[in-house]
Amino acid sequence: MRPDGIRVRGEDAMYELIPYFLTKRYDAMNMITVDIPMAPIHEYMNKKRAEGRQMTYLTVLLAAYVRMVQQFPSLNRFVGNRKIYEHKDFTVAMVVLRPGEDDNTISKIRFELTDDIFTVHQKLIEYITENRKDNNDNSLDKVMHTLLSVPGLMRFLIGIVWFLEKHNMLPRKLCDISPFHASVLISNLASIRSNHIYHHVYQFGSTSIALTIGNMREVPRQTRNGVVHDRCLPLGIVMDERICSGHYYIQAFNLLKALLKNPEKLEQPVTDD
Repeated sequence: MRPDGIRVRGEDAMYELIPYFLTKRYDAMNMITVDIPMAPIHEYMNKKRAEGRQMTYLTVLLAAYVRMVQQFPSLNRFVGNRKIYEHKDFTVAMVVLRPGEDDNTISKIRFELTDDIFTVHQKLIEYITENRKDNNDNSLDKVMHTLLSVPGLMRFLIGIVWFLEKHNMLPRKLCDISPFHASVLISNLASIRSNHIYHHVYQFGSTSIALTIGNMREVPRQTRNGVVHDRCLPLGIVMDERICSGHYYIQAFNLLKALLKNPEKLEQPVTDD
């Protein structure tokens, strides 16, 4: 029994066996680039701005991702100690840049899978504002500073933490503040004018999917009238293949693209059936 996950049972025997062959999360990494056309998102943001609502590309993407997981819940799974679990909640680990050169922090933001785009936007703004405050350390920062202040203590304690994690004994409070225990890791590299990358998934913790957003780029598309170039946001996605099938992943990301072509759908409330 893990404090942060519920054991998944009754899966196909192959999925029960795969974690015994692919014992490390980084052994089971698959990578894909998903190009998201910017025009529909840009038009939606302009429409909301005219209504007095401010939106960002990150807000729209996060809202679409939340809605995708609501409809494809297996993406909120992870493998721990060769067993498949479902997260008890849905959290996004994010890096936030703070005032000062090379100063950043990483923590988690929690969403409900029933959140609409307006709720997602409000939570995101509150999260960024809180983590960008001068001289403000989040819970993980405070713990790390305390441990590092004692010579030799960190190595000893990290060994204990690894042992507890391996045996599903890590306390819930540590899982709650750990950015390694999240449903997905998202890094907006476009905010620092960088191309997207394929960010590794950590062996420690429970994060099965990492997603980065890169600089806008033009992507060629064949039409009846020739080749056109769409302005797109590229997403570099790395996923643990042990939590669901490739076909399931494809269906989920196809839904993500469809939602981002029509962001108005993200305003519609959903029920958590």
